[in-house]
Amino acid sequence: MPTAVSGRPAELPGESPAGGLTAAGSRTAPRGVGWSVRWIAALAICQAALMVGLGLLITGPAHHLWPLTVEDHVDSGFERMRTHSLTTLSWFASEAGNTGTVIAVTLLSCLGLLWIPRLPMWRQAAFLALAVSLQSLVFLVITTAVDRHRPEVHRLDGSLPTSSYTSGHTGAATAIYGGLAVLALSRLRSTWRRVVAGVLFLIPIVVGLARLYRGMHHPTDVVGGLVNGGLSLWIVGRAVLADGFVTAPPASGSTKSAETAPDGPGQRTGHAAVIFNPTVTDQADRDAIQQVLHQHGYGAPTFIETTADDPGGGQSAEAVRDGATLVVVCGGDGTLRAAATAMAGSAVPLALVPCGTGNLLARNLGLPLAPVDALDAALHGDVHRVDLGRIEGDGLPATHFAAMCGAGLDAAMLQRANANDRTKASLGWLAYVLALPRVWSRTPRMSVNVRLDGAPAHRRTARMVLIGNVGAVQGGMRLLPEARPDDGRLDLLILDPRGLGGWISALWILLRGTATARSAADAPAGRDDGAPVAFFTFRHAEFTFDHDQPRELDGDPIARGRRLTVEAAPGALKMLLPARGE
Repeated sequence: MPTAVSGRPAELPGESPAGGLTAAGSRTAPRGVGWSVRWIAALAICQAALMVGLGLLITGPAHHLWPLTVEDHVDSGFERMRTHSLTTLSWFASEAGNTGTVIAVTLLSCLGLLWIPRLPMWRQAAFLALAVSLQSLVFLVITTAVDRHRPEVHRLDGSLPTSSYTSGHTGAATAIYGGLAVLALSRLRSTWRRVVAGVLFLIPIVVGLARLYRGMHHPTDVVGGLVNGGLSLWIVGRAVLADGFVTAPPASGSTKSAETAPDGPGQRTGHAAVIFNPTVTDQADRDAIQQVLHQHGYGAPTFIETTADDPGGGQSAEAVRDGATLVVVCGGDGTLRAAATAMAGSAVPLALVPCGTGNLLARNLGLPLAPVDALDAALHGDVHRVDLGRIEGDGLPATHFAAMCGAGLDAAMLQRANANDRTKASLGWLAYVLALPRVWSRTPRMSVNVRLDGAPAHRRTARMVLIGNVGAVQGGMRLLPEARPDDGRLDLLILDPRGLGGWISALWILLRGTATARSAADAPAGRDDGAPVAFFTFRHAEFTFDHDQPRELDGDPIARGRRLTVEAAPGALKMLLPARGE
């Protein structure tokens, strides 16, 4: 089996000597829950201010200017063209933007995104729910600040207490149906996806026309609703759907020399071997993967199934020996870890197709979570070197991990969640969250000696010890704010809150995602300093626990034990990664 490479790899384009990819010479700030909340809150204020300002302009200084002066004629024109059939159709169209309809469509869509796919689409569901909620919140602010009378025509619906500006029906329809159109364009594989998206995009316009026909709004009220809903989609989409964890550098514009460039474009011809976990990769997935590989010049790929006894390591090593020029790994973090261990130091690149529950490395590398999209994006990218972690301990032979490992609370939570395969399969990574309360009281505080980079041992207590090659977990939260999979180092989180105040403080620190990791030289000597959360960075670490502790590797529970030795393997794995922005 190939062994891990040693030494730090050549710096990638846009990378500072201290590590961490940058764009235009500055480090890219990681995006997590805290960043998303601040982004949405700040831009929501700007959105409300803009919409209120436009409303006050329409009802004030611009009231006597064209085209506002002809709006009454437009309303009267719609009133004159009313017929029984059109009135009936307008009622159905108007109901598509009604509050009850929008809430029902949003709820059903979110539930469908969570329950229908094999892997729950939490991010997409959050996108829809937040976009609709933000639109509604800004709409309430607008109607409170701007007082505009409804058109002076016969209205077919009861007069509502809210202002005519903006059209709430149109805004809500834009948020929900426009959001569904965005998801259709990004998630559907069918050639009909553009048709589906086009129909969904038309619904808010039809709703707006229906509101004009029924005499409920001025034309500028409908335009304001379209703008309000569109801005809500853009703000939430940027915060929730856009990945901020891409490690691949920009495709152009780099100022670094050729000596620091990545290994070059990914192999476009040759033989591809697909290592797949049959429990999470069905025949339809395999057919789609084969089609994508064929489109990129890989004819007749070999598909090799993992087994319970060999989750991917032996198959990957065999594929390399048989002359594969690309190894595609389809599975979760456990399958990837087995394949990465076998391919550490190999010259053959690996393309990751996330099909598991956690998919931590894929999330941190900016790969789409849809299998076909992830493979297509990777094959359009370049080969880059990614770090691995090397770990061993009592009852644990030397192996590698790609994302995270740890001991204590997180390992107990994973062990509890993995014990019920049916719950894990139906709920996805939410099963881990639901398992947390059950293990909270059953996982006592542990005592551990921590030795980093040869410095004197640091003794402290902890509820959880987490070592990461990457920093983000599901939902975008960055448990290790400074962890990068290409900086030649590993990051350490020691969680040790005491009492309710300690847990609140720890949660706030983790949600903010701005903490700075200390090196071994900065670690407090002797016993711990009582901080609820502590971050460190290292190349080599030794952990000795007073008692056997639950342990985990890349989301998979392993045998309990008292010792762990962990070190970074810089640039050990060649991977095909999408270029920034793909």
